[in-house]
Amino acid sequence: MTASRELPFFFECAGESLLGIVSAPSEAAEVGVLVVVGGPQYRVGSHRQFVKLARFLAARGVPCMRFDYRGMGDASGAARDFEDVSLDIGAAIDAFFKTQPGLRRVVLWGLCDGASAVCFYPAASDPRVAGSVLLNPWVHTEAGEAKVFLKHYYLQRLIDPSFWKKLLGGGVRIGQSLRSLFSIAKAARSSSASGEPAAGADHSVALPERMRRGLAVREEEPVAIFLSGKDYVAREFEAALASSPAWQALMARGNVDVQRFPDADHTLSGAGEVDAVSAATLDWLVAKGFAPARA
Repeated sequence: MTASRELPFFFECAGESLLGIVSAPSEAAEVGVLVVVGGPQYRVGSHRQFVKLARFLAARGVPCMRFDYRGMGDASGAARDFEDVSLDIGAAIDAFFKTQPGLRRVVLWGLCDGASAVCFYPAASDPRVAGSVLLNPWVHTEAGEAKVFLKHYYLQRLIDPSFWKKLLGGGVRIGQSLRSLFSIAKAARSSSASGEPAAGADHSVALPERMRRGLAVREEEPVAIFLSGKDYVAREFEAALASSPAWQALMARGNVDVQRFPDADHTLSGAGEVDAVSAATLDWLVAKGFAPARA
């Protein structure tokens, strides 16, 4: 491991002031990692997961920047969702390169809808982007969520002996449970998970397909997809993948790698899970030639 330091600074995006922090190794590096946070949260992350990731990488020679986009944390401006932060990501890359003059390329790293924001960033027209790491990508649709709950929640309850014991003991409200089940089953039959127009959205197709298209045009860019084993968001991504030949074709590209963390939840809150994902990120960077091999 090498010595590292943290450099806080403000930078501008569309007239607003954004706060960034770079965890920088003592020696210059050509490739860095830019963390794109999921919302609504800021640059630290749940239980300091982004801080831990950044410091882990910096201590091993990889500079890492995390930042608040407009309307979040210590950044000024109106709040915005993950589909409207490409300007913020571009401005953060500019600032990252200014603070680390040796940088030549950057890997985008995102959790949940931060991963979705990475998919929407026009990296195909930004040669500075070397690759992407997507942790539990957010591909939410009402129907997709309902199918996941039917399969992974209600089915598990039906085969759980404690549920039947509680039911026979009068501890389950039958009417309320059935109404909830029928409501979810109805949502699961919705067409929104199949790529049809999403209700209320100003887009022609649903979120999973828009994200796939964002990645598909970046043919030369390697992508790592990390999935937690105890996370409904990850299960919904897997369900969307299973139902989409187009997604399956993208995943079959030789430069898309998938790694699963069976005991991890959505934000890696368990003991050692942040370290495990941080180490997997570094291993992937090394494998792709973006970071020096560890001694």
